[in-house]
Amino acid sequence: MTPLQWDIQKLLRVNRDGSRTTQYQRKMMAFRFAKDIDALGCRGIRLPSIGNRHVNKAVNRWKQQGLSDTTIMNRLSAIRWLGHKIGKPNLGYDSNRAFGLNGRSQTSVNKAQSLTVTVTRQVTDPYTRVGFKLQAGFGLRRSEAMKIQPRWADRGTKLVLKGSWTKGGRPREIPIRTAYQRGVLEEAKRLAGNGSMIPPHKSYKQHLHTWEYETRKAGLSKTHGLRHAYAQTRYHELTGWKSPMQGGPSRDTLSGKQRELDIQARQQIAEELGHARISITYVYLGR
Repeated sequence: MTPLQWDIQKLLRVNRDGSRTTQYQRKMMAFRFAKDIDALGCRGIRLPSIGNRHVNKAVNRWKQQGLSDTTIMNRLSAIRWLGHKIGKPNLGYDSNRAFGLNGRSQTSVNKAQSLTVTVTRQVTDPYTRVGFKLQAGFGLRRSEAMKIQPRWADRGTKLVLKGSWTKGGRPREIPIRTAYQRGVLEEAKRLAGNGSMIPPHKSYKQHLHTWEYETRKAGLSKTHGLRHAYAQTRYHELTGWKSPMQGGPSRDTLSGKQRELDIQARQQIAEELGHARISITYVYLGR
């Protein structure tokens, strides 16, 4: 084990953000980074001395090895996590474009999906049905809508998510703004009691199979489209106009004040969806 890997392992032991799978994947990617840095001649370097010059070297090596942009971006995510934990929030920069990576594929096709009464009536499993509603009301990921403990998460004016429920282990807060959100949350609390939105007699994996079955039965390709709809609704609320994905004005046609409001809205939405970078909102809202 290299000195850098040793430092990373110590850091991981006291920062167990996310699920066990997330922790394991983060460790493997961080160790891969440390091993490559060592192979590039930075032997003996310790974690506090790591900087973006080392990250650039590693990314160039990965490109030469023919790794896909997606793989490299996943590794950069682990590096950014390390940076935040050691007080270097700019480690790995805040954009994949800084490394010449394409980022997520962006499409002009609106993937937003509405949760209609017709759809919910087709879902016979109550935990899945209310999980769909939580996704629609709060923009949750599927796994978050399953792991959430509604009674614990309800803080009156906001929904609080534990890091152990979220992707990347990042806790977050989502404002409770509407009667629909309050109604869905009360329904979830009655169903789950003091537990999560996974039935007591099922494991996460077992309930995931039920969720996927109910999704297909309801005619939904993926419930991730509910997050897209949430983001677009929030954008309209925060700006007063529709997002480009819904036919609203593109960013380059906005006036100075409108552009500032656009940036503020996108930052807010990114945070509510559990993303660290505003550029992610291009996927949900368009440009």
